[in-house]
Amino acid sequence: PDPLAPVKTYDDASDREVVALIASSLAVGRVELILKAIDQVLKPLGEHPAAALKILGKSDLEKIYADFVYRFFKKKEIAGFLFAIGQALRKFGGLESLFLSGYKKDSLLDGIEKFCSFMDEESEHNCGILITPPEKGSACKRFNLFLRWMVRCDSVDPGGWKCIDKRDLLVPVDTHMFDIATRLGFTHRRYGDLKAALEITAGFARYCPEDPVKFDFSLTRLGIHPDLDKSIFDKLTV
Repeated sequence: PDPLAPVKTYDDASDREVVALIASSLAVGRVELILKAIDQVLKPLGEHPAAALKILGKSDLEKIYADFVYRFFKKKEIAGFLFAIGQALRKFGGLESLFLSGYKKDSLLDGIEKFCSFMDEESEHNCGILITPPEKGSACKRFNLFLRWMVRCDSVDPGGWKCIDKRDLLVPVDTHMFDIATRLGFTHRRYGDLKAALEITAGFARYCPEDPVKFDFSLTRLGIHPDLDKSIFDKLTV
């Protein structure tokens, strides 16, 4: 199971980007519970969540999600987050356009910073850690996961965004990726922070500069597999 699964069920790119942001932002904890939380959020929005969020106000969302609880997120956080998504759709026409308002080629972090700042302001600072900006050194794992899903297009990632170069993407560094990347020597950081994400991405770029993030899915799947003996990575050199 993977939080990406519900994203791949949406054919329309405008719905897919909304679902991808929701799914990636909730990707904290066990994947089975993440999928249940995603389903709880998506069901009330119907077949076309983008259209639904364009018309729902904050008070509507607070009523709809009055009983929502998942990890660190309750009614206030999810309602503020979804309202901010609706504001992005109303003001920019889509989430890609919002991201592009801050993104410049070879400057992914500026796009992330602008996106997160907009979401924080429009939610009236109620998103909690559903959105985590890079300014404090965060690896922005969940947002980089969102970007991987929307920018890359292959048998794993469904794509939908056309204006961002996949060579600019950053590896979404979770505990599994950080452990394996450390064992392989891609980073010597003590924590999986933004600098670690930059180091790991640069290391992967030595093997595939045009698409360094393509290794993310396969390596993290290995890390999650219960039967994997991670010591095999200690015998490898990169």
